[in-house]
Amino acid sequence: MIDALHKATVLVLNRNWQAIDVKTPADAFCMMSSGTATALAIEDDGNMQPTKWAEWFALPVRESDNCVGTVHGGVRVPTVIVLARYDKVPKRRPKLSGRGIWERDGGVCQYTGKKLAREEGNIDHVMPRSRGGLTTWDNCVLADKRINSRKADRTPDEVGLKLKRKPAAPRDMPSTYFIRNTHGVRDWEMFLG
Repeated sequence: MIDALHKATVLVLNRNWQAIDVKTPADAFCMMSSGTATALAIEDDGNMQPTKWAEWFALPVRESDNCVGTVHGGVRVPTVIVLARYDKVPKRRPKLSGRGIWERDGGVCQYTGKKLAREEGNIDHVMPRSRGGLTTWDNCVLADKRINSRKADRTPDEVGLKLKRKPAAPRDMPSTYFIRNTHGVRDWEMFLG
């Protein structure tokens, strides 16, 4: 039961039905019981009905549902909840990571302009770390592995390379952009588009 409550995920929608976050079922049950959110009872045919906490217990647990056991029997774990009052879409900045730099640079080598396959690229420090360069948005770019190897611990000018675009931190983006359906929950597809 602990795994079902704390490891599965529930998609959170604002009151305009825009995806804004992911919570654990335990969090979702707390939000539902306090009236902060209602669950969407989504049927196999795609019909959905906002369902309040008291009514949620009467829903049958289907074979495809995750459920938690209670003293009164099994309770369906919601896959999607809708907040009652919150209507904003929070914004956040992507994390500084290889994936974040890959997405910022669009999978394109910043020295050659060539579109790279995943295995062809890696992250280059424009000012090499051996010379005091930091791992920041302003100093890291996506580069072809062969170009990066040739550049080694030198600056682009020393090797005759020119950046296609000056690296910078990406702008804040709607939190919806960062939600991934890693569990393959069918009910999320219509909200994540």
